[in-house]
Amino acid sequence: VRLTIPQAAVAAEHAAAGIAKGGRLIYVGAGTSGRLGVLDASECPPTFGVSYETVQGHIAGGYGALIHAAEGAEDDADAGAELIDSLDVNADDTVIGISASGGARYVIAAVKRAREKGAYTAAITSNPNTPLGRAAETEIAAITGAEAVAGSTRMKCGTAQKMVLNMISTSAMARLGRIRGGLMTDMVATNEKLRERAVGIVMRAASVDTERARRALELANMDTGAAIRLIERGEA
Repeated sequence: VRLTIPQAAVAAEHAAAGIAKGGRLIYVGAGTSGRLGVLDASECPPTFGVSYETVQGHIAGGYGALIHAAEGAEDDADAGAELIDSLDVNADDTVIGISASGGARYVIAAVKRAREKGAYTAAITSNPNTPLGRAAETEIAAITGAEAVAGSTRMKCGTAQKMVLNMISTSAMARLGRIRGGLMTDMVATNEKLRERAVGIVMRAASVDTERARRALELANMDTGAAIRLIERGEA
């Protein structure tokens, strides 16, 4: 994974630049790879305060494939291209295809169609010079070697892919100013645990006491970033 950092950084820079212009970060994968993309995307709104539209994860076979394996769906190239058409992908979007083997036709077709539409494209694989890697502008190949259980790419390959996805999404959000000094400054506190965490974040980020942090969060409807900005403007 360490060896992929330069390529992951390129993908993160493109994603941040695109999102800043109203674009989206769109993951497309199949099987385990698809599930990991959906997982990373689903965690971005509560962690960084972006919309569910801004960071998306799509899996071959649809969301039902998150629970029930739909292995044959990865061979449906037409469905991959149709997904990109249905999303109205454009030049401000970043589309990242994820496939351990780099050969999932659904993912390859999605990346090719996205590139035709002017989107920046990257590929996360576990093998070098794959069809998916060649289809994308940037190939991010975390070469993990043979699995502990032969053929089970949910293990070494899956772990490496999740790490790469973490790097890309977190780095992009840092570029967009949604992280300050290692703090999730745009987190939306939606439960008791997160509300307490938000108080601590606002206290540290805005250098205020507990009472002022809580008051700002209440005024901002528990939106951490908005609370910090209220304090910085002297409105809380």
